[in-house]
Amino acid sequence: MTIDKSQIRNAATVIVIRDRYESPRILMGQRGAKAAFMPNKFVFPGGAVDLGDAQIALASDLPRMCRDRLAEDSDTDLAHALAVAAIRELWEETGLILGQKGDWQGTPPADWLTFAERGYLPHAAPLQFVFRALTPPGRPRRFDARFFLVDADDVATDLDDFDAACDELSHLQWVSLSDARAFDMPFITEVVLAEVEARAKETSPPVSVPYFKNNDEESLFMRLRGQPMPE
Repeated sequence: MTIDKSQIRNAATVIVIRDRYESPRILMGQRGAKAAFMPNKFVFPGGAVDLGDAQIALASDLPRMCRDRLAEDSDTDLAHALAVAAIRELWEETGLILGQKGDWQGTPPADWLTFAERGYLPHAAPLQFVFRALTPPGRPRRFDARFFLVDADDVATDLDDFDAACDELSHLQWVSLSDARAFDMPFITEVVLAEVEARAKETSPPVSVPYFKNNDEESLFMRLRGQPMPE
């Protein structure tokens, strides 16, 4: 199926934080020079939600507070698909697994096959929804991106082994929060970085989530506080 690149696509981005209480570091990589979206920039792992993400079973759900905030200013309930996309993109771009040991029911889809072969099911409970940003009009790609923070201690595999990563991000590395701004990164990544710095030692999900909403009429800075969804 051909994807219309001019349409806004939902996306999930993952910020993995390591040694958060001593000398916090975050995982970043560099996009390729020929990438249509943010070439050469250092970014967090992430990408667009795929059609099949909503059908992937999770070993655990997102925290309830995060699901409530994801539901705000959204026409459909995307929490499950966004969590799956976040875990999939982290695996594809870094080779790191956010998962729990378990057996898949049936044959896993192709893009989950190697994940499943390692004996894991995707595990969303450690993900915290901390930021949302809509790409401004006029860009070659537009994404409605939700940023998730996860502690490196919740990653199931070797934090320094990127051998299973695809080639979408190069120079994968753990970057000290104090040094990160020396890297060439997109503006929105710098803004999210400030939020991560403020939450580096906070382990509970945020009560409200910043949202940069750049639509065709105006650019808004909002706070998503969410309304509790029915059980």
